[in-house]
Amino acid sequence: MPDAMAREASSIEPARLRLRLRGAVQGVGFRPFAHSIARRYGLTGFVQNDAEGVLLEIEGAHCGEFLRALRDEKPPLAVIESIDVARIDPRWDRGFSIRDSAGGRTTTRIIADAATCDACLAELFDPDSRFHLYPFVTCTHCGPRFTIASALPYDRPQTSMARFALCDDCARDYRDPESRRFHAETIACAKCGPRLSEAPEAIVAALEGGAIVALKGIGGFHLMCDARKEAAVAELRRRKKRDAKPFAVMAANLASVSLFAEPSAYEGELLRRRARPIVLLPSKGALAPSVAPDLKRIGVMLPYAPLHHLMFHAAAGAPAGQDWREAPNDLVVVATSANPGGEPLVVDDEEARSRLAHVADVIVGHDRPIVTRADDSVMAVVDGAPAFLRRARGFTPEPIDLGTDGPSVLALGAHLKTTVTVTRGREAFVSQHIGDLDNAESARFFEETLRHLVSILGVKPEIAACDRHPDFFSTRVAEAMNLPIFKAQHHAAHIAAIAAEHGVAGPVLGVALDGYGMGDDQGAWGGELMMVDGASWTRLGHLAPLALIGGDRAARAPWRMGLAALAAIGRLDLAPVLLPDVPLLEKIAARLRDHEVPRTTSMGRLFDAAAALAGVRFEQAYEGQAAMELEALVEAPRSFEGAYRLDGQVLSLAPTLSFIASERPSPREAADYFHGALIGGCSAWIAAAARAHGRDRVALGGGCMMNRVLAEGLGGALRAGGITPLFARAVPCNDGGISLGQAVLARAAFELGQKQKASAACV
Repeated sequence: MPDAMAREASSIEPARLRLRLRGAVQGVGFRPFAHSIARRYGLTGFVQNDAEGVLLEIEGAHCGEFLRALRDEKPPLAVIESIDVARIDPRWDRGFSIRDSAGGRTTTRIIADAATCDACLAELFDPDSRFHLYPFVTCTHCGPRFTIASALPYDRPQTSMARFALCDDCARDYRDPESRRFHAETIACAKCGPRLSEAPEAIVAALEGGAIVALKGIGGFHLMCDARKEAAVAELRRRKKRDAKPFAVMAANLASVSLFAEPSAYEGELLRRRARPIVLLPSKGALAPSVAPDLKRIGVMLPYAPLHHLMFHAAAGAPAGQDWREAPNDLVVVATSANPGGEPLVVDDEEARSRLAHVADVIVGHDRPIVTRADDSVMAVVDGAPAFLRRARGFTPEPIDLGTDGPSVLALGAHLKTTVTVTRGREAFVSQHIGDLDNAESARFFEETLRHLVSILGVKPEIAACDRHPDFFSTRVAEAMNLPIFKAQHHAAHIAAIAAEHGVAGPVLGVALDGYGMGDDQGAWGGELMMVDGASWTRLGHLAPLALIGGDRAARAPWRMGLAALAAIGRLDLAPVLLPDVPLLEKIAARLRDHEVPRTTSMGRLFDAAAALAGVRFEQAYEGQAAMELEALVEAPRSFEGAYRLDGQVLSLAPTLSFIASERPSPREAADYFHGALIGGCSAWIAAAARAHGRDRVALGGGCMMNRVLAEGLGGALRAGGITPLFARAVPCNDGGISLGQAVLARAAFELGQKQKASAACV
């Protein structure tokens, strides 16, 4: 808030001012903060949570100082987006009070969950504190928020803490304006709060003994085992039926992380942010090989709940004092989401006992319910800044500013890595990661998330948005709503999401590189150069098509795309290397000759083709495995003259595929050449379109942009040519960001329709 406001307030003193604060101002200690500074400056009045945010009235001779303190000293979790100030008549109050919350239609928001603050950690390990070794210590500056709130305004009766009546000590802290827990809705202690089913010492003993532990956290259960023990990690894979997809690990602190990974200074800062995301880091290869097979990077997070810290304290031998907290700790645990069979994260104790009994040797729960499940967020530093691979705990439901007000849209995402987005005014609220909508439990979680987000934001959607694919579950849900529907092309939504977060108005040039999205011609698109303008889009170019041998099965079998590449370069004579089954090979060759095989422009399938030709991966156990393993082999991207071809706006890497197939370089050399050709080809492809359409920036979206080698190489090449690359930062570049793009396109379509109606009415 500008100093001018404080000066204006001073000029009308003594006075009574009514302040309306909007933003993330509930559940962050704002009321006790306001109470404290009002007492400091001898002001009377009140503070109150309500449906719009925080309402304040102050009266006295130092209102200007109060306003400056609001700006300069706000609580660490608070985000003040606006303050409206009005002068009203004095009321001659006798003091300053915190009033009960008011109801009404919600226009405020709940904040994201925050890791345990340093002050609470100091108390956790202070023998003289009543919170000593209490696994649910929290205050107004930290702890769960979104995952325990059932409604707004954010008050204890509307959270899962409602069942825990405050003991005398906690009630005293709650009422004490000098306490850090003054009106802290999550306050509890060992006398009155939630209880853990197993002691931290027992959990650590089980882990160090090779057991698999299901541990209830903030947003759901983790499955944990000792990441140093190959037998334990392999057994977890067997029981969870997760053959190769990498696991994330948790370590006590940065000193411990440095024992098995190599974080940069920036990555270290990202690890320590209050959201405590999983961060992809270069691995030293010191953990069990099964943690992240055939990959160079490993997902790492630091403790974010008091219980996590207690585990590492126990592993360190329960030392006295605080110094151990930053010292190296040998214990490193796999901490993977407890979602057997690709279903949603387990959050309930009883559910855990029924669904995880065949996976975990020990199940550790507690009696504080999780209202909203939320996986751990996953991030990486890409092109010098953080980027999401998965956005959930610690970030949801922080909104994305769309710049202008607009209609309320309910956007339902795609099919894989699904999120939903709800817009309210100028804000877009993207849900936590939901996952793939390929089973009944995930579909139920999808609908549960939809209802909860609409309810907690207090909106009445005016339009639904979805993908154009008629068979997606999300599309069918949208069609069943009694709302106007906007169906967005998949790749246009990728580009629109990036343009929106960067505040780009008007036409934007974009590239969407992913595995699959249904094209305007109902074809399998995935390597698209487009112009997106408002609610419309134009396909300017694409990758050279490859045969999609086996249809959807090709996404699970890179050898099929390898055959497609050989067919494209006229070298099916090399096919027996990929498919020794001669009768099947002859059958496929005949279908290819007769043009009976569908085709795809997918970048994801192009990666699969290269991985197969390089001998890296013929079958994949999880989405993107071949591409990730190919990226892991890259040492220095390089190219050769004529490594790609541009035929108008069609980009072909046939020369490089031919080189890999016929010259048989080592897998590492093949990875270098493929990535080099891809970077060179894509930058030339984009530059040609930018010149033709007078653009000097480009949105780079789609799941393939999670490939750090490609993203950073392409970004550097574009900048060298005078083109500014725009990367996804606020949401994932993969399908986790699709719902945001759908919402943006739908808002534009709605507003265009309203303008056309107005124009027609004026005729």
